[in-house]
Amino acid sequence: MLQTQINQHVEALIFSSIQSISVQEIILALNAVFDEEIVENQVFESIDYLQEKFSAEDSAIGLVDLNNGYQFLTKKQYHETVNQLQLHRSKKKLSQAAMETLAIIAYRQPITKLEIEQIRGVNSDYSVQRLLEKELISIDGKAETPGRPILYSTSSLFMDYFGLNNLTQLPQLKDIAKEENTVGENAE
Repeated sequence: MLQTQINQHVEALIFSSIQSISVQEIILALNAVFDEEIVENQVFESIDYLQEKFSAEDSAIGLVDLNNGYQFLTKKQYHETVNQLQLHRSKKKLSQAAMETLAIIAYRQPITKLEIEQIRGVNSDYSVQRLLEKELISIDGKAETPGRPILYSTSSLFMDYFGLNNLTQLPQLKDIAKEENTVGENAE
């Protein structure tokens, strides 16, 4: 098979994927369709070609490496325009409670619902359920504590949605804490 054909099929796979798609997933899909075996180097060659193709000034989208995979996203200079569309279409926004719950899960995962509720100080059943429905969190097994409560962690969709490759890219709490929220005098 010609590399040009592989490029086109890789582009189609990345374009049609809702989430970032890994090189291994691309290889599996291509090998299921074609008689000859497609190898990793051919896929990486296609990815290099596509990154160059979509890096042109006249292209509004670019190929981005996200969450150990690849995804087409709009370039930064178009984010405000796309954001306006999303604001108008956004009927399924996360509530403040859901955002708080998601932040707790992101920073303390894996975590039980009881631990979330102890941090928030209120019942979090609805927020956890909404986050599961939106696939921003997932069930990550059961804790080894009495009653074996369910453990929750962030999902791949969470990583894609917030543009993260791994959890170390989450903002550190010290970076987002405001000085006005400190207690006592600041000694220099």
